[in-house]
Amino acid sequence: MSTFWSIWISVITIIVLGGCTWLLLANRNVELSDDQAHSGKAPTTGHVYDGIEEYDNPLPAWWFWSFLLSVIFSVVYLVLFPGMGNFKGVLNWTQENQWQAEMDKAEEQYGPIYAQFANTSVTELARDPIALKMGQRLFADNCAICHGIDANGSHGFPNLADKDWLFGGEPETIEATIAHGRQGAMPAWGEVIGEEGVVNVSEYVLSLSGEEHDAEQAAAGKAVFDATCTTCHGPDGKGMQALGAPNLTDKIWVYRDHRYPLRLSIRHSVRSGRNGMMPAQQDLLRPEKIRLLASYVFSLTADD
Repeated sequence: MSTFWSIWISVITIIVLGGCTWLLLANRNVELSDDQAHSGKAPTTGHVYDGIEEYDNPLPAWWFWSFLLSVIFSVVYLVLFPGMGNFKGVLNWTQENQWQAEMDKAEEQYGPIYAQFANTSVTELARDPIALKMGQRLFADNCAICHGIDANGSHGFPNLADKDWLFGGEPETIEATIAHGRQGAMPAWGEVIGEEGVVNVSEYVLSLSGEEHDAEQAAAGKAVFDATCTTCHGPDGKGMQALGAPNLTDKIWVYRDHRYPLRLSIRHSVRSGRNGMMPAQQDLLRPEKIRLLASYVFSLTADD
């Protein structure tokens, strides 16, 4: 913060606190005229509505002292903590320092618990009930928002509880996916092959998985598929895990919108493309937590 704005904020804060204090004290006592003093009648503000007069009484004592104490609290707070421009307060408190202190405390308490799994493989951890319970909790805290609490995924987010893997389901691959993230891109082909090509190749994709399709359009779409799609999805449409290109023959659709016919979702993918991203977790989670997460995900589809 610049010196000007620091001074500006400090001056405004002091004026507000001083004004509140003056307002409280100035209205503490109400001067009475001689007639009012002798009659004991409270003064009025002169405001009358529907026969009701507004008295000019001071605040009740408890209300006055509550306000005054709040002003005193504000002054003490601004001396101890930041709030007056660039002044950091005599305690030198910052949210970063508090966060770091809490992280250090958590590391001291929980670090040894996670460290015991550092040298255990994902496959072994997948058979450890305690490790799986910890992995499940980590999944609920970090992954369920996209993949669902049951790991069954949702529109645009893969199902992790089946045996269909975009980038591979081996233990080390799952661990690498969680640590480094993944970027899946389906280029848009609408302007390249035209709307007729989009419709035809979508019908051909439907035919690959045995879905209901238009045979004539699918036949025309095969030529389009061979020319534009086989580089990623392969000549048989079974995909390529090295690129994250999905298998188009297994009736599993990451971007299927059940509100509409399947062919419309496929056409949208072909026409406009898709861009899916799995964020890297290595800067957010320690390696032991990533390994526990990987063991839990692996256990969802591992054979007994």
